[in-house]
Amino acid sequence: MAYQPSRSPLPSRSPFAPAQQDGFYGNPRSGLRGYGLSNQPIPLSNKVNGYFEKDRTLPLYKDKPFFAPRRTGPRRRWRPFLNVLGVCTVLFLLYYNFYLRTWSGLQSNDKGVELWKWAQTLEDGQTSGDLSDWTARREKVRDAFIVSWEGYEKNAWGYDLYRPVSNVNQEATSGGLGWMIVDSLDTLMIMNLTSKVHRARQWISTSLNYDQDRDVNTFETTIRMLGGLLSAHYLSTQYPDLAPLNDDDVGAAGEDLYIEKAADLSERLLGAFESPSGIPWSNVNLNTSEGVVVHFDEGATSISEAGSIQLEFKYLAKLTGEAEYWKLVERTMQLVDLQKPQDGLVRSAIHPDSGSFKGDRISLGSRADSYYEYLVKQYLQTSEQEPVYKEMWDEALRGIRKNLVSFTKNSHLMIIGERPQGLDQDLSPRMDHLVCFMPGTIALGATGGQPLSQARKSAGWTQQREEEILMSKELMKTCWAMHQATATGLATEISHFVLDSPPVMMADKYPDPVTNPNRASKPEALRGISEPVEAQSDVSASWRADIDIRRNDRHNLQRPETVESLFYLYRITGDDIYRQWGWEIFKSFIKHTAVVEKKSTSRIPTSSNTAPVFRIKGFTSLGNADAVPSYKRDNMESYWMAETLKYFYLLFSDRDFISLEDHVFNTEAHPFPRFKPSGDLKTGWERVPRQ
Repeated sequence: MAYQPSRSPLPSRSPFAPAQQDGFYGNPRSGLRGYGLSNQPIPLSNKVNGYFEKDRTLPLYKDKPFFAPRRTGPRRRWRPFLNVLGVCTVLFLLYYNFYLRTWSGLQSNDKGVELWKWAQTLEDGQTSGDLSDWTARREKVRDAFIVSWEGYEKNAWGYDLYRPVSNVNQEATSGGLGWMIVDSLDTLMIMNLTSKVHRARQWISTSLNYDQDRDVNTFETTIRMLGGLLSAHYLSTQYPDLAPLNDDDVGAAGEDLYIEKAADLSERLLGAFESPSGIPWSNVNLNTSEGVVVHFDEGATSISEAGSIQLEFKYLAKLTGEAEYWKLVERTMQLVDLQKPQDGLVRSAIHPDSGSFKGDRISLGSRADSYYEYLVKQYLQTSEQEPVYKEMWDEALRGIRKNLVSFTKNSHLMIIGERPQGLDQDLSPRMDHLVCFMPGTIALGATGGQPLSQARKSAGWTQQREEEILMSKELMKTCWAMHQATATGLATEISHFVLDSPPVMMADKYPDPVTNPNRASKPEALRGISEPVEAQSDVSASWRADIDIRRNDRHNLQRPETVESLFYLYRITGDDIYRQWGWEIFKSFIKHTAVVEKKSTSRIPTSSNTAPVFRIKGFTSLGNADAVPSYKRDNMESYWMAETLKYFYLLFSDRDFISLEDHVFNTEAHPFPRFKPSGDLKTGWERVPRQ
């Protein structure tokens, strides 16, 4: 008798199965093909005789089909194997992600680990370094920045002070203004770190709030915060390929984010200028926009605070069309010049209430340095359309040559000293590291940022300009010696020098060609006059005896001034020696200021021969740069990322990247474009004639 399959519908295994779908859960008349059953009667003998044939359709046992249905059979038959395979797969993925991936990341993907391993290969005195390609060296700088940024991002995001040794911030109660974020924003762009720019921009958009009852320093807030926002606006609009984001594209909702934040901040800073004289108060309250009298120095404002805010407010005036910004900061320059500083050299402080100088100290170091820098840069920022600032710079530089430039006793290093009691009193052989901005600034003033070979062909090139190049090179060598004189290869905050008695002044060796027009002009008279300073020179070298490092001056604060001048000297002269010196200093920063941590290896498969894994997690200032190992001060300065590493990166970049001929850098290394003033944006004052 032939087998007759049941014609009653097979109960659906799911209430959601379609009633008329063809197949296992479909039409009951379609049979149970998955079980080898047919709707047609087939002789049993055929089934038995064909049992071993491939097209068999009848099971040996009615309730135990010989082969399983195509959909459910393998799942049932191979389920134990699949379960084991699935568990093994999950375990492998967990093992890979939490063990092997962690281990390989520590070995190759973690910039901190890579930098630490590289630092172990560095040897003192290798001028050529271990990387022959300047692009590869630039990438090492980028790696150091990434490590610094990620440490801050992880442990102090949004705060103004970061301690990389202890991994804490210092403003846990009231939060911060994001100084490091804004100050480093254009460095992120220049280094093309798009994802990090994106997060920084998001923080600025959602969290940066100046409506706080806080007193801030007018000068520092201007050069770091206002300067950082203006530079970010410029780079994001004029260099769209650097860390490109859709948010700041033309027409996008966030196109004007940086300039809007800058305008908000500037309105709050304007209250600092509401002093009786117009000289800005040192501090200002962000909430009330009222100037604050400081208790230091009888409430006087330093000359650098008064004379180093012009680039920022002038560029803001250009962007917004608000001439008030321009007029306020140029009024400050007029008030300083009305004091008729002797030989163009200003005192270190000025009273906001009277507009008169305070004290007698003449210095190019702390509290005065960037005033002189901005004389040159104001002239260049407005495309040489404001000659009053070039005139003030030339006068000041002649005064520096006459009164402050001297030579050391043994090796004839050129230094810029101080006159603490005024120009009529003795020269102090003290030179702050801050003064090392001068070599680059002098070269910039002499050439306007052009390559030296091109500048020398211009009609305005004179012996005075040639001697300024000599000054810049000789002072650059002295700043290099200040680094080489220490055990770490990093300059101390202040150096003193051994001079003749009385000191030999530059005016004695090189009388000013402007005031001495009949002086003989011979090329051999312009040769370098100091002895060479080599990285591998022994401790008995004569130049070492000329540098006196005192106990209270031995700290290093990660300052950028030497690297800044190396950047200018390389861009202007094209001499690779300045890159080589910069590379040596960079290696010293890596070796001696790095904060190293030991990575946990508890989850990493190890053997008894496996070395522990270390990584660099950040960089810090030093308590003593003349000792190895050096005491770490547990503080990363914001200008470490905003200036020092940026100048290293630009030093190792192509000479036309952010070119000196098209830009000026403010005193916090924020690049602004040069432009031609027009309308109300023009010089609104004239100098009082000198007798």
